[in-house]
Amino acid sequence: MSDFTVLLADPKQPADFEWINALGPAQSLTLISPADNSDEAFLPLLPQADAIVTQYRAITADVLAAAPKLKLIQRYGSRPDDVDLDAARAHDVSVATMPLRGCIAVAELAITLIMSLSKNLVKGHDATVTGAYRDLGVEPIKTEQRKHKFQWMKLPGLLEVYGQTLGIIGFGEIGTETARRARALGMEVIYNKRSRLPAVVEEMEDVTYAEKDDLLRRADFVLLSTPLTPETEGMIGARELELMKPSAFLVNICRGGVIVEDDLVAALNERKIAGAGLDVFVYEPIPYDHPLLQCDNVILTPHIGGGTGGTRDKQMADVLGNVLAFAQGERVKHQVV
Repeated sequence: MSDFTVLLADPKQPADFEWINALGPAQSLTLISPADNSDEAFLPLLPQADAIVTQYRAITADVLAAAPKLKLIQRYGSRPDDVDLDAARAHDVSVATMPLRGCIAVAELAITLIMSLSKNLVKGHDATVTGAYRDLGVEPIKTEQRKHKFQWMKLPGLLEVYGQTLGIIGFGEIGTETARRARALGMEVIYNKRSRLPAVVEEMEDVTYAEKDDLLRRADFVLLSTPLTPETEGMIGARELELMKPSAFLVNICRGGVIVEDDLVAALNERKIAGAGLDVFVYEPIPYDHPLLQCDNVILTPHIGGGTGGTRDKQMADVLGNVLAFAQGERVKHQVV
């Protein structure tokens, strides 16, 4: 393989290059990056680039026209939102994405909470280990293939997620990864975000846009997956909870501050919604005397959604490993063009 130059489109500082260049794939590639986010820093580097790796910078038709050597656009993330796919095809440039490991970890927790709520899992566990069946006058029997005590605790509220509607507020990488897993379970996925996705991406991800209030009314599970900003702080309060179905569940895996916790406690206690699964809170650790801890229709976890940590190196190695495979004429993962 001759020298293969990779333009990291999002600015990297010397300290970034230090750890990136220590990764195995980087040692077979030449890496360059703009000093800042300006066009003045980015555009002059384009003629050198055999590949562009981008997370935040849009790769437009103009960018492609200014990069005569370009052979690959590698998206640092799972959706090619800001890549002009038609222009890439016209310039015979391949496009690949790369799911983000940290976002996958959070999405796995989101699905875990959804499944646990749908099966009343915590109550089922507690009832089993405490022998609560005794209060129902049930006696143990030796089970056989056709002789058993199905649902011996008569737990309420069990449902299949198949055919249910998942509404995702904030449809970035985490929302995308959760949606893919939900679709695999047979759920319908609707989403809301500040800027609607291009139609081609909606079709690719098999999701439907909905205004926030409409999403809250329709969804059987509402997943909050949005950054905490002045605009999103307290975005789910009494008004929004009133819009939800009494049978619906709220799941939060982003930041605690997007929910007005006192309003959520009231909605849970008054059964205005069926329950909630929360991995994040306004104060962390959640105070030991917080009223959420007294609700009997919640699943609470100690902000574990990010996984085991240490994903930065693995993620960059995934991305650069895909670029290196392309440069060596090998199979490329997650190629979309």
